[in-house]
Amino acid sequence: MRDHLAGISIFVEAVEAGGFSAAAERLNLSRSSVGKAIARLEERLGTRLFHRTTRSTMLTDDGNAYYEHCLQALEAIRAGEAMLESGRHTVSGRVRISMPVLFGRYCVVPILVGLARRYPELELELSFSDKLVNLVEDGFDLAVRNGPLDHAADHLIARKIARQHMVVCAAPSYVERHGQPECIEDLGMHGIVAYGWSGYTSTWRFPKPGRESAVMFKPQARLKLDDLEAIADLASQGMGLAWLPYWLVKARIQSGTLVPVLEHQPGFVMESYALWPQTQSLPFRLRVVVDALSSELPKVMA
Repeated sequence: MRDHLAGISIFVEAVEAGGFSAAAERLNLSRSSVGKAIARLEERLGTRLFHRTTRSTMLTDDGNAYYEHCLQALEAIRAGEAMLESGRHTVSGRVRISMPVLFGRYCVVPILVGLARRYPELELELSFSDKLVNLVEDGFDLAVRNGPLDHAADHLIARKIARQHMVVCAAPSYVERHGQPECIEDLGMHGIVAYGWSGYTSTWRFPKPGRESAVMFKPQARLKLDDLEAIADLASQGMGLAWLPYWLVKARIQSGTLVPVLEHQPGFVMESYALWPQTQSLPFRLRVVVDALSSELPKVMA
């Protein structure tokens, strides 16, 4: 059983690090040791967990499903450890956290408020911005970020805390007037309400089974906004298609205000991370916050 658990932790590290070499560096192991541990795990499970090429390592469908279960199990273990340790230590002091505006308000803050109620001596200072901050220069203890990490994050500790499922959606009135796109290539013939600012427009990403990278769609949008909720509002008014996180539009879809399109196309999954400056010893108050986000955010995203 101990070997099984070791293999699982190495597997999860390989997924989160983005490859065997990066996982080996994080775990202070050789790359061959990581590869052999994954191979033993695949042999025990009777399935391949990774597509391996000379240039990249990608999860298979079985690997992705297994990762989700492993992550939930490891987060439960971490939460249990934090619970036991909290009985021996006082959770106190200030934690400064930067987070995206809407994701922070709707998904992160309710979890942090629960922590504040549980630990009266814990001080939380929360900053909401969709622009990236420099944790060290701006004096933040922790940042929550969505999507691929930029190069600056190489100097930070990153922990994956959730996965956001993206959906293309539109108002029923828009679909009645213009029809639905049948494939990704059809998106260019539709009106788009896109996320963007100062000449930048966010790229829509779609996974393709058996391919190493996502299919990209760069929308040529007449309407660009830097607020996701405003995009959802305009899409609900029939102004075009929008690519949005499911947690944001779930209520609108359930009420019929928006309808998903391209439902046969697998939705893109955007990773969410907690990042903090490299340190020899993570302060207990910060570890409690990260563990809470890792444990609770996947439930919000489900």
